[in-house]
Amino acid sequence: MSTSPARAAAFDVLLRIEQQDAYASELLHSSQYAKLSAADHGLATELVMGVLRWRSVLDAEISRFSAKPVARLDLEVLTALRLAAYQLMFLDRVPGRAAVHESVELVKRARKGSAAPFANAVLRKLAGIVSAAQPASLSETQEFASAAQLSEKLAHPLWLVERWVRRFGLDGARHICHYDQHPPVAAVRLTGSGTEAELTEGGIELAPGRLLASARRVRAGNVSGSSAFAEGRVAIQDEASQLVALLVGTGSRILDCCAAPGGKTRVLAERNPESHIVALELHAHRARLLQKLVPATNVEVVNSDVLDFAPSAGFDRVLADVPCSGTGTLAHNPEIKWRLHPRDLADLQQRQLAILQAAMRQVAPGGTLVYSTCSLEPEENEQVVEQALSGKAAFNLLDCRMELERLKAQGELVWSDLDSLVSGRFVRTIPGLHPCDGFFVAILQKK
Repeated sequence: MSTSPARAAAFDVLLRIEQQDAYASELLHSSQYAKLSAADHGLATELVMGVLRWRSVLDAEISRFSAKPVARLDLEVLTALRLAAYQLMFLDRVPGRAAVHESVELVKRARKGSAAPFANAVLRKLAGIVSAAQPASLSETQEFASAAQLSEKLAHPLWLVERWVRRFGLDGARHICHYDQHPPVAAVRLTGSGTEAELTEGGIELAPGRLLASARRVRAGNVSGSSAFAEGRVAIQDEASQLVALLVGTGSRILDCCAAPGGKTRVLAERNPESHIVALELHAHRARLLQKLVPATNVEVVNSDVLDFAPSAGFDRVLADVPCSGTGTLAHNPEIKWRLHPRDLADLQQRQLAILQAAMRQVAPGGTLVYSTCSLEPEENEQVVEQALSGKAAFNLLDCRMELERLKAQGELVWSDLDSLVSGRFVRTIPGLHPCDGFFVAILQKK
């Protein structure tokens, strides 16, 4: 029995994630795997994302039957074991024998043949334990007595869960962790009057957005395989990300400080067709991608760091959607939780503060600046805003509720519980409480 294309692809992607700090979603949608059949690509995606979501649980089960500590196993061997363990524990339609055999073959394929008998022994023991059991499942009503139990059962680092328990309570942390462990429903934004009907005719089932009237949620079908997606008439974008762009509002001169890959820039261009929009991107290859993904004639892509950007005039609307830890996006990017460390937050904060302070210098009198992250951590959110405003009498912190109410009155915001979206003067979406990624937004106005 040879190794299936799906399992081989999943194995290679998982190795690259570990070795190169790559992201699963980018690798799985790269040209390297475009030739996989739809079924193989779907299985590869299921395996990669499943292993990343449940890594600590898988390692705990592997360690029960391994004479060698998991931390001392060669990465190739451990990756093959994780792939088999995920299939045995979570997938009821994959024969156990196939999962075990193909993972052993992956060990040999990685030129670790001397470890093949070891991998075979570990996996046969694991298969014997789980063969009579039902596949692992999650219950949204499951109770947890502590952060440690929540961390253990729902596969999140303890230090991160403890932070969330302190901030959101045990039940709030449970909602976040539970949401992270499921494939999120894809949200899309459409352009063109006939795009939705075209997708429906193509077998793609859409539902209304739960936060935004202009968003759609994909119930069934492959949007990324449609001609509308290839032509740029449909973009996959989380509803909270779309909301951030809408909160920027309208203006004649708009600056997007950290624009790539361009989802928010695209919304700004659609909402402000007569405006001049400058989209900054630090990295040249990402700037080229941004130009390709957002070809709107009113968008000027500039390959520059906002710290060095010196325009001839200020902007009446500025968006600083800064690089962050991404702890609000773990449902989409589960690899983040295994590579992030508490010390990283301080480093990120310094970069975020520098970007925000530079963005503030670009705001024209009377203009507004939206600061946003996809992080749940206060070091990247409230603390950055507080430091940036310290001693800056020229700026006021606006109450975001007013902007949410404006969107509600316009019929754009359809989420009924505005109170749940507001934390003080800020907007905060929380995975599990809201049907989207976790975003933070602050709006600053220059006097």
